[in-house]
Amino acid sequence: MLKLYDYELSGNCYKARLLLSILGLEHELVPVEFFPAKEHRKSSFLAVNPLGQLPVLDDNGFVVRDSQAILVYLACKYDESGKWYPLDDAVRLAQMQMWLSFANEITATASVARQVELFQYDMDAVTARKKARELFTVIDEHLWFAEKAGQQWLCSGEHPTIADLACFPYIMLSDEADISLIDYPAIRRWTDRVKAIPGFSTMSGIFSAASN
Repeated sequence: MLKLYDYELSGNCYKARLLLSILGLEHELVPVEFFPAKEHRKSSFLAVNPLGQLPVLDDNGFVVRDSQAILVYLACKYDESGKWYPLDDAVRLAQMQMWLSFANEITATASVARQVELFQYDMDAVTARKKARELFTVIDEHLWFAEKAGQQWLCSGEHPTIADLACFPYIMLSDEADISLIDYPAIRRWTDRVKAIPGFSTMSGIFSAASN
């Protein structure tokens, strides 16, 4: 069975949980208390991931670390439709890789500011928020032009990809980083579309789309 080493409040862990839910994959969650216990730094977890980072996926002994790598692995191995990571489309693959890298930048900014707000980490939240807002402007403009071209997702095509799932969590959790989405209407419309994906699951701070 798939085993995910997980922290409930981690946006990166949520990415993996979200795709597992969307694909309907049976799995076991292994809680690792990032805060306050800092179990990710203890020897028992370092034996699983020497980098001391979450999440980690164990697929019957094959271990994948890094949230983006986990998304790629799950989509390539378990998505029978081939739509979440379309290997036969070089353009969309390149687009996905660019947005996966962009998701890392969101983690390095919005997530840092959130860690300061939630866990009182000693990091530069002011600079992190400023850079996060710059990233949000980029993605909002991209989504606005995509909508004008009849597209709904970060990458071209009619179906969402793992790029959407990679960028989604820390944007949705931005209120906890003291970053408002009020100035990013295209982002807000996109997050509603993500929430409407069959199999969508929630986490603390991320709720289902409001019903009419």
